Amino acid sequence: MTNNSVSLHRVLKASPEKVYRAFTQATAVASWLPPYGFLCTVHEMNAEIGGIFKMSFHNFTTGNGHSFGGKYLELTPNEFIKYTDTFDDPNLPGEMTTSVWLRKVSVGTEIKILQENIPSMIPAEMCYLGWQESLEKLTKLVEPNIPDA
Repeated sequence: MTNNSVSLHRVLKASPEKVYRAFTQATAVASWLPPYGFLCTVHEMNAEIGGIFKMSFHNFTTGNGHSFGGKYLELTPNEFIKYTDTFDDPNLPGEMTTSVWLRKVSVGTEIKILQENIPSMIPAEMCYLGWQESLEKLTKLVEPNIPDA
């Protein structure tokens, strides 16, 4: 973890295809991306190079929320995702960049995430904790292998 950036690494017992879908399908993102105690509404998601997304997180305890959006810069199916994030709140200026690497390994998928240019008023440690919770939820989404009935 360096100043204004966070780096995360996990190995998930799921295929890169399934993990990639979890990052590029609106209903999947809404289920795992918000940290515990938050709900997510995806207003728009066009997961293609140059496509945009718009979503908001809502604090379930207080009812307060924040919205943000961004653009997909690079997409290599089942291998790499790079996108920007910009908060709608003018008190959180700047544009973050998130890069996600997926690599098939013997037990599933190795995932590496780098989020850079986090607004200075967001402590990197807080962002890191939020990502850890999100990745716990991602794991619970992608690791079960539930066959069709």
